[in-house]
Amino acid sequence: MSFTVIIPARLASTRLPNKPLADLGGKPMIVRVAERARESGAARIIVATDHPDILAACAAHGIEACMTRADHPSGTDRIAEVAQALGLAADEVVVNLQGDEPLIDPALLAACAARIRDGVPMATCAHPIHDVADVFNPNVVKVVLDKAGRALYFSRATIPWDRDAFAATQDALPLGYAPLRHIGLYAYSNAFLQAYPALESAPLETIEALEQLRVLWHGYPIAVHVTDSAPPGGVDTLDDLARVRRHYPN
Repeated sequence: MSFTVIIPARLASTRLPNKPLADLGGKPMIVRVAERARESGAARIIVATDHPDILAACAAHGIEACMTRADHPSGTDRIAEVAQALGLAADEVVVNLQGDEPLIDPALLAACAARIRDGVPMATCAHPIHDVADVFNPNVVKVVLDKAGRALYFSRATIPWDRDAFAATQDALPLGYAPLRHIGLYAYSNAFLQAYPALESAPLETIEALEQLRVLWHGYPIAVHVTDSAPPGGVDTLDDLARVRRHYPN
């Protein structure tokens, strides 16, 4: 399947200033992310940015980049602007890869893109949760699926809730209990990506602080690719940056 990867990258970050330009073994992080995306088999990789320094860093390493407006409320809106500017066909599949994921498995991008089918305009990924602490952690987003592998709901709460087992104990995962952790990687048909910014915000989205609930609230299906293991974490903090740098020695 042909697909395009667009990587939104803002220079401003409250927790880690100038994060896209952080050095990883002699190259900026945003370049490392784009290089990773190249291994996925994508037809095209573009960085969508609001800052000329990121644009210049990409140009210096042969990475295609595009300037966007600075006032986008989300990365999804940012990549929609770029997809429109590129004149992508309505049925082109666009993968939204965050610019702080330099260790992402390239195969995961291709697998997510492949879940876009007729009548399914959006896809994402998940993996099984094995740590009981993660099951009850509101910072770990969970997803439950229907029999076709489409999302029924995303939540910071513990879903599904094993009523009987958790009444007895919450110190261990019940036998046969298989909750899924959502992975923040998305694919869209370009037609849906262009329609998305005009969708009204949803009450559930506001309550849970989960943007993808807007899609379900408006009645659009989201296919979910389930991978066996958790992908390496992205970069949000200095500790994360130190961890990732061990993979890119100078």
